[in-house]
Amino acid sequence: MNQPNSRPTSELMLRETASQTAGPYVHIGLALAAAGNPTRDEEIWNEMARPEAEGEHIEVVGTVIDGNGDLVRDAFIEAWQADANGEYQREFDLKKPFNSFGRTATTFDHGSEWTLKTVKPGPVVHASGQAQAPHINLSIFARGINIHLQTRLYFDDEVEANATCPVLSRIESPTRRQTLIARREEVDGKVRYRLDIRLQGEGETVFFDF
Repeated sequence: MNQPNSRPTSELMLRETASQTAGPYVHIGLALAAAGNPTRDEEIWNEMARPEAEGEHIEVVGTVIDGNGDLVRDAFIEAWQADANGEYQREFDLKKPFNSFGRTATTFDHGSEWTLKTVKPGPVVHASGQAQAPHINLSIFARGINIHLQTRLYFDDEVEANATCPVLSRIESPTRRQTLIARREEVDGKVRYRLDIRLQGEGETVFFDF
């Protein structure tokens, strides 16, 4: 009869999952340009809206900051949002004017910012029947994060919609709620929204369990 712990340690340890090895692997496979690799002809990346897409064209930028206040330069982010009419486009096709799904990453260049080029989403009807404020769903993958983090980006110029959003209002603390609000900027005549994602510590971003 085998005694406890008589089996090799290699057989007892659980294998790492893909999310636990996010480190360089996600970038090598899904963020080729950020990893310094040649890109493919058809790539799911950060340009979610073509010029002919309906709605207000915007750029969304930000950084990812760890618990020490340092930039995370190899974070990978997936975005999922409604179109300008508040509808999700569930079939991805690079030929379409707009796709609801996109990917981006922080890099060692340009201040380690991640960027999305998209259109401002319209309000989406919640299961309760209430309209959710315009938002972008974000999933964050990075070294040291065993399970990817889920959060949302809201817009600071949607004050009334934010105040009545059935999801945003579930966050009781107004201060914590502000960690999800992107600030509007205008750069070279173009509308841009900025959201810095803080993984831990002071000003930690609100993350959702869904």
